[in-house]
Amino acid sequence: MRPACHVISGLRTGGAETMLVALCGGLLARGMPQHVVSLTGDGPNAAALERLGVTVHRLAPRGAAGSAVALLRLARLIRSLRPAVVQGWLYHGDLFAAGAHRLAGAPRDALLAWGLRNSDIDHARYGRLLAIGRRLSGWPGLVVSNSRAGVDFHLAEGYRPRRLAVIPNGIDTVRFRPDPAARAALRRELGLSDEAVVAIHAARLDPMKDHATLLAAAACRPEVHFLLAGEGTLGLDLPANARALGRRDDLWRIQAAGDIAVSSSAFGEGFSNAVAEGMAAGLVPVATSVGDAGAILGGLGCLVPPRDPAALAEALRAMATLPAPARRAAGLAARARIETAYGVGAMAERFLAAWIAAGAVIGGGGPRTGGGE
Repeated sequence: MRPACHVISGLRTGGAETMLVALCGGLLARGMPQHVVSLTGDGPNAAALERLGVTVHRLAPRGAAGSAVALLRLARLIRSLRPAVVQGWLYHGDLFAAGAHRLAGAPRDALLAWGLRNSDIDHARYGRLLAIGRRLSGWPGLVVSNSRAGVDFHLAEGYRPRRLAVIPNGIDTVRFRPDPAARAALRRELGLSDEAVVAIHAARLDPMKDHATLLAAAACRPEVHFLLAGEGTLGLDLPANARALGRRDDLWRIQAAGDIAVSSSAFGEGFSNAVAEGMAAGLVPVATSVGDAGAILGGLGCLVPPRDPAALAEALRAMATLPAPARRAAGLAARARIETAYGVGAMAERFLAAWIAAGAVIGGGGPRTGGGE
């Protein structure tokens, strides 16, 4: 089977990077070799990919001249690997994949695909990339979005792809699961009792995640303990019932210690991994109605308007005051929904089907030469 070559801006611990690792694992299990090109060098998920058997190529361009060199190196890699598909991830990865695909001669048997991972965005920060993507959106043979909200946003912004596919994220329900031993151990570490109601907020510090609304709601709910896991959270000014854990590479363990999975995002989310992973771990979800959150919850838990601390606080109160057996039952129903609708295997199969439908030739061929860049 011919390989897939993924191009992504970096391999830190964000949602897109986590999904890339999951997808590569699912595709490897189906016999398809995987190569990942990182445009910012290493990150925690580089090691995770290599443990799976994925070849990671690190380009890390610096400045305009460095970007040009990196683009040429990526084009050479595409010619060498002869992949079935060159799959971009995030705006930078999409644009580098498109440019290198063209420089490589736009091989007809190597499908160019883009990956959209967000819905509405901050135009002040990403407007230039969005404008370039809009102009080039007819280049790829396929554009994959992880949410319907992401498709609607980009079409409204002027994207005109030849073919679209919506493929929701796949959640590792073996890793993210109810785990009484991990729950008890982490609670002991943090000095939390078995009876404490704990809400988990897993998100880096970023305006789109709206920590301000979360903390305002938390201050209104002193009976709930909040654990904030994410890069940048250690510098936050927190109410007495909240604790920042900083960046964590063991989110499955953090989620297992909780009762409620909360997302306070104000904009930009496509498919929230944090909500879905929390649900897989048996937590009841409380989320703002951003991106495809409503589809993920499927009528479970509480969905509230964004940027509304009072509504978020009331939803947290409703979940926290459920009797413990009822809350556990609601969490198990949430897990069952993720297992049924959002497994890793289903995501891998959907990617393969979308690539093939767009013209990728998956079988036969292979790289002319091996080795990383």
